[in-house]
Amino acid sequence: MTDGFDNLNGHPARAGVAPDRWASALHLFDNGVGVPHEEGVLERWERAQLLFEARDYIAAARLLAAVVEEVPEQTGPRLLLARAYYHSAQLGRAKEQLHQVIDRDPVEHYAHLMLGRTLERQGRGDEAAPWLRMAAAFSGELPAHA
Repeated sequence: MTDGFDNLNGHPARAGVAPDRWASALHLFDNGVGVPHEEGVLERWERAQLLFEARDYIAAARLLAAVVEEVPEQTGPRLLLARAYYHSAQLGRAKEQLHQVIDRDPVEHYAHLMLGRTLERQGRGDEAAPWLRMAAAFSGELPAHA
């Protein structure tokens, strides 16, 4: 016999709160009780990070695409968008975002590494090799004999 809390009103109990609901709840009373809150770019960025951490890569990518559209000059959201695309097997989109990061910041080693890994995952190892070497050089991880 249960105490009724495990299946309250026909809704089974779940471990934790969904990431998007938690991020929204963080700002529930920012404007005061009863005042509608319009979600800004910062709240969308926070929610996208929570979705990514929860491995909901497709939902994170949708949200991050909107964030990147609003703040295209920011590297962090664009890199996370590329990672969300990579993890959700949208490799062409990941590659596109990574090229944009590298165009803006040619020494962003993580973008080079991700681009190399994305090309490898597409079965394009020969194209991936120079990107992986550049990532290693920028991060100081070149082998002694290179």
